[in-house]
Amino acid sequence: MPTLRKTRALRPGDTVGIAAPAGPVDAERLAAGVALIRQLGFEPLHREDITARCGYLAGDDTRRADELMQLVRDPGVSAILCARGGYGCHRIVSMLDAAAVRKAAKPLVGYSDITTLLLWQRRCAGLMGIHGPMLEKLTPAPGAHSALAKALMGVGAPPSLEGKSLVGGWREGRLTGGSLSVAVASLGTPWEIDTRDGILMFEDVNEPPYRIDRMLQQLRAAGKLASLVGVGVGSMVGCENGGEVSMGAAEVLEEVLTPLGVPVVSELPFGHAAANLPWPHGGRAAIDGDRGEIELLEFGVARR
Repeated sequence: MPTLRKTRALRPGDTVGIAAPAGPVDAERLAAGVALIRQLGFEPLHREDITARCGYLAGDDTRRADELMQLVRDPGVSAILCARGGYGCHRIVSMLDAAAVRKAAKPLVGYSDITTLLLWQRRCAGLMGIHGPMLEKLTPAPGAHSALAKALMGVGAPPSLEGKSLVGGWREGRLTGGSLSVAVASLGTPWEIDTRDGILMFEDVNEPPYRIDRMLQQLRAAGKLASLVGVGVGSMVGCENGGEVSMGAAEVLEEVLTPLGVPVVSELPFGHAAANLPWPHGGRAAIDGDRGEIELLEFGVARR
């Protein structure tokens, strides 16, 4: 695994390239997202074929991989913001050039299916990333725009993510994870999630409690829960039972995570809900289970 390092921080006016490495992009949402990037003080750039469609993908695998690597190699592009998630990143990681990605050292922003790219970038290219809102989800929520701009530029003090205490205690570690289902899907791959001395951050959408249980048990069986220093749970949207089964997602999380003996904070503002604050994938943080918060100790970018 390459030595982990930060990507290059942006300056006002820098160009942000938009990539569609997963699901197909809606043209109207694309236009709205482009306008919001300009509001952040950056110049958006995307290929004309970004709205291509191939079934549930944003064009075929070659198009999506070429688009991403084109943005990586373009010296005029300072960061890469993914347009949306869905599915598709697993199909293209073998087509990416880890050495070129490491050399370019550009911030990569996304969540959901982009978890695959964040894990791959950390494990294979040795770079931190930014788990944060994508172009189709850049909403005018209070503070959301400024938080993303600060994360890209590395200005001000790193913020804290406030949630709900589940298990007390205080520890420091590196943040890893993202979508729970996508992180589990990394097991056995070259970009397998590394949780050693880590704070596992996860969220998901439309996963019933029994599947959340199964995924956490798979992480346990793979040895990924034994080496943690903490757990941060984000939004679990649509993850409650609607039938007769009484055990909900909250009960599953408490049953599985409490015995780990590490601080656990739930209901953190990241994931598929309206509040999706950015955090540095691979960055250091402190988790305070008593206060119910995670303090970011650094940005994922280094100012030039």
